Amino acid sequence: MEYRRITLPDAPIEPTNGPLRLGGRNPCYFHDRDGEPVYLTGSHTWSSFQECSSGNPEVEFDFAEYVAWLVRHGHNFIRGWHWEQTSWDQFSTERVPIRPMPFPRTGPGAAKDGLPTFDCERLDEGYLRRLRERVGLAGEHGIYVSVMLFQGWSSDIRRSGAESGNPWDGHPFNRENNVNGLDGDPGRTGFGRAVHTLGVPAVTRAQERYVRAVVEHLNDLDNVLYEIGNEHYEESYEWEEHMVRFIHGVQATLPQRHPVGMTSGGGGDDSVTNAQLLSSSADFIAPRQRNEVDAPYIDDPPVPAGRQIVFSDTDHLWGLGGSVDWVWKSFTRGLNVLLMDPWEPMHGMDGERWGEWSRLNRRDHPLYEPIRLNMGYTRSYARRLDLGEVRPRPDLSSSRFCLANPGREYLVYLGAEEAVTVSLATSEQNLTTEWFYPETGSIADGGPTGGASPTLRSPFGSGSVLYLRG
Repeated sequence: MEYRRITLPDAPIEPTNGPLRLGGRNPCYFHDRDGEPVYLTGSHTWSSFQECSSGNPEVEFDFAEYVAWLVRHGHNFIRGWHWEQTSWDQFSTERVPIRPMPFPRTGPGAAKDGLPTFDCERLDEGYLRRLRERVGLAGEHGIYVSVMLFQGWSSDIRRSGAESGNPWDGHPFNRENNVNGLDGDPGRTGFGRAVHTLGVPAVTRAQERYVRAVVEHLNDLDNVLYEIGNEHYEESYEWEEHMVRFIHGVQATLPQRHPVGMTSGGGGDDSVTNAQLLSSSADFIAPRQRNEVDAPYIDDPPVPAGRQIVFSDTDHLWGLGGSVDWVWKSFTRGLNVLLMDPWEPMHGMDGERWGEWSRLNRRDHPLYEPIRLNMGYTRSYARRLDLGEVRPRPDLSSSRFCLANPGREYLVYLGAEEAVTVSLATSEQNLTTEWFYPETGSIADGGPTGGASPTLRSPFGSGSVLYLRG
């Protein structure tokens, strides 16, 4: 049998054609300006918008090379990370300088990190300029960007058992760090969880000014989405829902409307729940697996309900981790697939302090490249499928991982099995058989397939993908 291979990138750069919107032909995916469904997948990393991972404020993240690397892997989506604190984080006892920040450091007086205090009634033009430049560059290379606005890890220490810094000491809404009298910890807890609630109206107004400035500044770009924030506490839900409605309201006065999303709180027991996400006004969500009874997003992800676009993101499933098996199971269940990628490793997450995360916190760890490549492979098949017509159909395949337009097209992931039975009862013609092997990127053509329920054996063995088409 002769084999050929998918080589990434397998197609010219497709320009973004947004703004993306809900309500198109396939409820699993956003649709572009022309009504065509868009499957989103990509590797995101912590330093994409602010310098935070090197520990050295003079070292700048190479965003242009990062974008070129995404293109080489066939990716078309990133989360644009945002950190609210200017110093200290969860992973190091050292001061970790983070820049730029949305608010200018004007003084008078010094904040807790020794630098001038913030003026939280003004927006820093350098921050807005960088944000626009980076989102724009990504868009020129066919990459959609979800601009993260807030950060759940910036207000409290999320994990115990390892000594770490307190990010609240570097937060602009800490009463010692701003000239505006803002106090995000009125209860004197030593942390800032109140800033991600509606409990401090003056803080909420400052957050709204910041969000409005960002949304207005980026409105004309067609590759923008917004994520309220990363991994907030369960008590933050009403505040997140308020921010979703606030952005929708601001955009109603502007020429373009961009999607607004919420992500789960994979960091602990008291994080935003999947039920809260599903009941929210968000246009897209990224559920968690940890501490959820019926959320098998790693091994058996549920088919999206259709009201919101669903991302399967390793950040909320493993933190650092993932597998090729997870990529294909997620894709064939109608999910969009994202990898939390240490392309720029997180500063301080070293040694053995953070267990398996410490070992996985490097760009060249052998776990990641197969995942990155297979996200590109799924996008290659998404371009070949009639994405407006296929739907997740677990009932049509013995493996239960199947995208199908019955009688016309079937993409089936075999998982641990070497053969699969596919229900073709509605097909009036023989279908062409193609086998794909995710481990090597190899393709093998099979003969025509017909009959009501044929059982087909992969020439590659388990872990294969079957593509049947009329």
